[in-house]
Amino acid sequence: MTLEITGGTPFSALATQSWTRCYAGGAITFGCPGRTYERAPRVWGGRGLGLPEDELPAFAAQLKRVMKHEAYWLARADCPDRRAGDAARWSPGRYDDEDGFVYFAGPCTHGDPWPGYRPTEEFTLTLPHVRGLRIRVAAYLAAG
Repeated sequence: MTLEITGGTPFSALATQSWTRCYAGGAITFGCPGRTYERAPRVWGGRGLGLPEDELPAFAAQLKRVMKHEAYWLARADCPDRRAGDAARWSPGRYDDEDGFVYFAGPCTHGDPWPGYRPTEEFTLTLPHVRGLRIRVAAYLAAG
């Protein structure tokens, strides 16, 4: 009997799951259906976002799409804080080799009131903050 093993990590098939986007009230909610609990994004309400490292390129593409949407530019124009889109609102990406996630401290929210990073099926960013996160994600990918 011959056993042939091919492919990448056991989670590589999950990395191709699509993202959903919902624009409402000057914010964007990203959904991530079909991910297992272990591979779901992690959010610490109001403090940060963690994503599996192998999903960062696809998420960067989502951020790029958001910045091309009319809702982004309208929210950016209406925002009284002209520095809301600065990269300084987000920390540089920090890789955690225990779980394979990259963490960015910054203004990300979800519905869980408990402290700490929690897996979630969706999370929300105010539209003006998307630019800063996109800069940090791109910088992390470029350094990799």
